[in-house]
Amino acid sequence: MQSITQQSLHDELLGRLRKMIISGAFLPGDKIPERQLCDQFGVSRTPLREALKVLAAEGLVQLAPNRGAMIATLSADEMDECLTISSAIEALSAELACANITDDEIEAIKGLHDTMIAHYRAGNLEGFLAANREIHESIVAAARNPLLAGIYDTLFFRIGRTRVHPHYSSERLDEAVADHEEIISVLEARQGKRLAELLQNHLEHLFDVYRGAPVAASSEANRGS
Repeated sequence: MQSITQQSLHDELLGRLRKMIISGAFLPGDKIPERQLCDQFGVSRTPLREALKVLAAEGLVQLAPNRGAMIATLSADEMDECLTISSAIEALSAELACANITDDEIEAIKGLHDTMIAHYRAGNLEGFLAANREIHESIVAAARNPLLAGIYDTLFFRIGRTRVHPHYSSERLDEAVADHEEIISVLEARQGKRLAELLQNHLEHLFDVYRGAPVAASSEANRGS
């Protein structure tokens, strides 16, 4: 991987680390290999640790005295809290988006949907989840409410949609595709209340996947660190 230049070092390093965590390069509870990352990005320990402090404030990383940095875990109760708030935010965003979204934005989301389906048919789970995430982020962005979008981003940084890859069964993927087919149709019709209902139902399906992930067990393993 190409080394990071001095210009915008902090922001670029932070962005790369955040993307690695959210994409599932590390799992909850994993220790972050600081020396390896310094070599990989061509940076010293100081900027790396500054970036890790920001990620800790976002809830993605846990900093433990004498043990370094680890990928954060969430207890079952914390996960439920995040998911409940996320559901409410997506529902509100759906209504606002239907009132504000442009034809071009709808076409762009339909394009993301087509990409997601192509990954689904190819059996590319990582690509499928990435496109899925972009669709949800695009709907939130179309709400034209930066504060709402900021809260949404913070929550999903913590949850990390794609950190539960092993828990996506073929039935769950089929269910997600069926949900998205209807979501796209209703978005195109700009039916805000119906879209809010669909997104909440869709997220309930996603929540079942998260609840199957071993977040609570991982949290217990790292407690007291």
